[in-house]
Amino acid sequence: MAIRDLDIERRARELAAQDWTVEVRRTEGGGWFAKVVELPGCQTEADTWEELGDMIRDAIEGWIAVALEHGDSIPLPRNDAHYSGKIFVRTSPRLHRLVAEAAERNRISMSQWVAEVLAREVGAR
Repeated sequence: MAIRDLDIERRARELAAQDWTVEVRRTEGGGWFAKVVELPGCQTEADTWEELGDMIRDAIEGWIAVALEHGDSIPLPRNDAHYSGKIFVRTSPRLHRLVAEAAERNRISMSQWVAEVLAREVGAR
C-alpha cells in the first residue's frame, strides 16, 4: 500500500470518528437502514441492530476515503456549536398576546414557554 493510501486511510478514520448525524429506520424486511445526513449517498443496511453500528462506521470511512482520493470537499458534521440557541420570531400582536397569556398561566417566561412548545413539537427533550 502506498504512503498516500495510508495517509488517506488514516485521515478517513480520523474524520469518520466525528459526531455525524445518522438517521436510522427499520426496513420492510425487518432489518435496519441508516444514512448520514451530512454525507450525500452515505448509507448502509444491516440485518440486526447490533451490526448496524459497525456498518455505518465502515460506510462513513469509505465515503470519506473516496472523497479524499478525488479531492472532494468533506462537509462538517452538524453539531450544537453551529447554533446559538437564539431564535427570533415575528408574530402578529394577537399571537404575541396569546403566547404571553399562556406563559403567564404556566408561571414561566414567554421564552421558556415557547422553548417547551417547540421541544414538544420536534420531539426533543
